[in-house]
Amino acid sequence: MLIGEVARRSGVSARMLRHYESLGLVRPTGRSASGYREYSGEDVRRLLHVESLRSLGLSLREVGRALDDPAFAPAELVDDLVRRTRARIADETELLTRLRGVGSAGPADWADVLRIVALLRSLASDSAGRRQQAALSTADDGTVPVDALADAVLGEADPHVAGALRWALARAGGAAVARLADGLGSPAAAVRERAVRSLVEIPDAAATAALHDALAHPDAAVRRCAASALGARGSVAAIPTLVGMVVDGADDVDAADALGVLAADPAVAGQVADDLVGALDGAGPPARRRLAQAMAEVPGPVTRRALAVLARDDDRAVALTAAYVLRVHDGR
Repeated sequence: MLIGEVARRSGVSARMLRHYESLGLVRPTGRSASGYREYSGEDVRRLLHVESLRSLGLSLREVGRALDDPAFAPAELVDDLVRRTRARIADETELLTRLRGVGSAGPADWADVLRIVALLRSLASDSAGRRQQAALSTADDGTVPVDALADAVLGEADPHVAGALRWALARAGGAAVARLADGLGSPAAAVRERAVRSLVEIPDAAATAALHDALAHPDAAVRRCAASALGARGSVAAIPTLVGMVVDGADDVDAADALGVLAADPAVAGQVADDLVGALDGAGPPARRRLAQAMAEVPGPVTRRALAVLARDDDRAVALTAAYVLRVHDGR
């Protein structure tokens, strides 16, 4: 088979075939009467082997070793290829993230692009101080890569840097909500916590909607953080979760404060009182004591009657707490 036919059938150009020959990878075994290269079936099979190995990412030198060195260990090379490929994917992913960050900021000119790139590099710095400074510097920027800031806060372990990033995202408003909401679905609990804490600091209708969705999240920590924030924003949807937090003793002080804010609205106070009193059924002494404490900021006859009953509780700590809270009610 002449070189032209081999090129047509294999898809390897005649020029590349000559290059392979010069490297000793694929040598035609014969010549025609006119002096043209002739490839045997075995030559073509070797060519196909060369192309297959190249498709795995092997260099031409490595291909030659793989085909000709009897001591060649393919498993070792494949492991090395896996490491190289992973590193390349990581580099490409980093580049993609950076490009998306630039694109999301909507740069108006190359000066904007260069400024955003410098910011993104600072956010990826090994120095916590430099990352924090980069987050704070967004206050003076007209164009902010919001998605990049959201990605940064989701991965930021330093509390000071994370606080600066949350501040920057709060200034950016609802633009970051979608990305942060995606973070709530992370398999990592730390990422979910960072996502919900960032949403809490965004005073935006979209963030409030995302927090409402988070009330049904399977992660209790996410639900509780969302409920505390929503209670402070006057959302009655948070009441059941807040009462559950008081019962469980999980951030119960914050939950009680949020319930007090909600109960300040006469239209809501009755629902708060009913849920707190309803939670007493089957509650143990520690939970009853916490529920009595939470009733301190919830006025009305429902809580007052419950406190009067709790003031005669068999558990002395519950009885003393309820009696004190009842006096607070009477003093109003």
